[in-house]
Amino acid sequence: MRRKLLLFVSLVLCSSASSSWAATFNLPPKGSRMVGGLQYHVVKPHETMAQIAKQYDVGFLALMAANKGVDPFLPQEDYVLTIPSQIILPNAPYQGIVVNLAELRLYYFEPARGVVHIFPVGIGRIGRDTPEMETSISQKRPHPTWTPPQSIRNEYLKQGKELPAVVPAGPNNPLGDYALRLAYGHGEYLIHGTNKDFGIGLRVSSGCIRMEPKDIDWLFHHVKTGLKVNIINEPIKVTLEPDRSVYVEAHEPLTRSNGVKKKLVVPMELGWWLDEFGLSDAKAEAVIKAQNGVPVMVAATER
Repeated sequence: MRRKLLLFVSLVLCSSASSSWAATFNLPPKGSRMVGGLQYHVVKPHETMAQIAKQYDVGFLALMAANKGVDPFLPQEDYVLTIPSQIILPNAPYQGIVVNLAELRLYYFEPARGVVHIFPVGIGRIGRDTPEMETSISQKRPHPTWTPPQSIRNEYLKQGKELPAVVPAGPNNPLGDYALRLAYGHGEYLIHGTNKDFGIGLRVSSGCIRMEPKDIDWLFHHVKTGLKVNIINEPIKVTLEPDRSVYVEAHEPLTRSNGVKKKLVVPMELGWWLDEFGLSDAKAEAVIKAQNGVPVMVAATER
């Protein structure tokens, strides 16, 4: 009973700005980079982590990281899960679309309205990394066809599957119902939907950015061609809040195709700040080591 009561005293996303409450937030006040608030979920009989992640529109790996040690297929009934719905905004201009590969999240900023929409995404698997880039949306394609490159057709052949030269629009098309083509390179990278019931919040694609069908449907109808898209790789996010508290949010760094994985250390600017106030960096180091993807206060100073 006590566990179930926790559900009702959990922090509510009080900064929600629309009916899409799980993903849309008012931009924080000047000097802050924090949006949302942690939520908690009491596990029901036979629920899986994948189902719960979909319910709250958070990534599967993000939910796993925030609840380390929990069985993803059979989480214990009545166990209280932390939903990672409090977020430090990435260190990028608040405009257009920003994708932070390290946290598998897409941010769509509408500065004129003072809101940001946040969605979980799937990105390129190892060997087909989604590249970092500054680009724009070059084309909007409803009900897209898919022309798989020869390299992907060869991969399928090794699995005993033969892909057609062009996959028509419809339920068998892995791009789903909507696609946004990026101007980067030869236009081979897309933000698109999916016809599968998994893969959001995971490294599963051939390099494109994959979204839940309902999320890409919403995004497709709200963005225009020419919109800026910034794809970054920022596993550690830090914010010094107006009340002088410092929060760190750390995610597991991506392993890239060349085998390189960023070594996470206390950011230099944070180290300088802690030194200036004579504060220990031990808690920051612990948060960075834990990589649970949830903002944690590591220091606070009196005004």
